[in-house]
Amino acid sequence: MQITRQAEYAVRVMLELARLPKGEMLSAREISEKQQIPEVFLKKTIQILARAGLVHTQRGPRGGVQLAKDPTEVTLADILVAVEGPLALNVCLVPGYECVNKPDCKVHRVLARAQKALVSELSCNSLAELAEV
Repeated sequence: MQITRQAEYAVRVMLELARLPKGEMLSAREISEKQQIPEVFLKKTIQILARAGLVHTQRGPRGGVQLAKDPTEVTLADILVAVEGPLALNVCLVPGYECVNKPDCKVHRVLARAQKALVSELSCNSLAELAEV
């Protein structure tokens, strides 16, 4: 399992924004330059984060991007779910998926424990802690 480049960019964007004083904004161009993310790709990533309610965007000369939530309330798991969708090691672990083998499948139980550990680890540090704000 490997996170996508877009998920990596989303994490980097969120860390950059978490380091800003509350209420300040950065333009996509500034984020692109600081994080060396292609601006076109960055704009798509910002749209995804905005739809997930993690960032606010504002157009215009004083516009830009800022966090929509306090960085103490956001985790890596939140960012990855916003970009990738539900975190699941296998399709059988996706909420709502019905597998006929589930009741007797020993592999499912092992993967479920592993997924729980992964989600727990991705949720244990806030964006503020990771950004050293």
